Amino acid sequence: MWRRVEILDRRLMRHSFRTRSSALDRTLVAITRAANYSRLWLLLAGALALFGGRGGRRAAGRGLIAIAIAAAVANGPAKLLVRRRRPFSPSRPTLIRMPRSTSFPSGHTAAAFAFATAAGTELPVMVPALLPLAGAVAYSRVHTGVHYPSDVAAGMGIGIGSGLLAAHWPWRVHAPIRRGVFTRHKAPPSLATAPARGESVEK
Repeated sequence: MWRRVEILDRRLMRHSFRTRSSALDRTLVAITRAANYSRLWLLLAGALALFGGRGGRRAAGRGLIAIAIAAAVANGPAKLLVRRRRPFSPSRPTLIRMPRSTSFPSGHTAAAFAFATAAGTELPVMVPALLPLAGAVAYSRVHTGVHYPSDVAAGMGIGIGSGLLAAHWPWRVHAPIRRGVFTRHKAPPSLATAPARGESVEK
């Protein structure tokens, strides 16, 4: 079974390499670098929180929770258990520096689909923008030569699962505290009207 997966991986990678061009390479390299350390998704979360109203803040919060779950799974037990080597092709060099971590699964893809799933579930109007962007990040990992397609497929599964968990788990995502929300509490009437020591109750 694993042997068949490897054969299919190599075929798909050869097909991807044949589509390389200067314009497409620059675009996908820019996308994959923007997704390093989830910077792309952190930027989108910030934009949603600032300009998306209450729904945007909730979508951003759940998206970040989903990324945390996906990163813990993909970059932790999954990579440690499989320990797959990165792709290597002397005839087709990578377009970016090869990461030092193991190949399976794709952490970039897991984070991308985790955020897109969680934020899109909370704010469905964003789905047409988030899912294609997550797909572009996923494909960029194969096109640049640093992941096998099956690494990306596993990352998608982890990401979608993490996103659904973050979207439907009953934890609360609180909105930022605004100025002026809190006011000085007044003393209870019983204390405010209580006589001082030595003072007569009757006037």
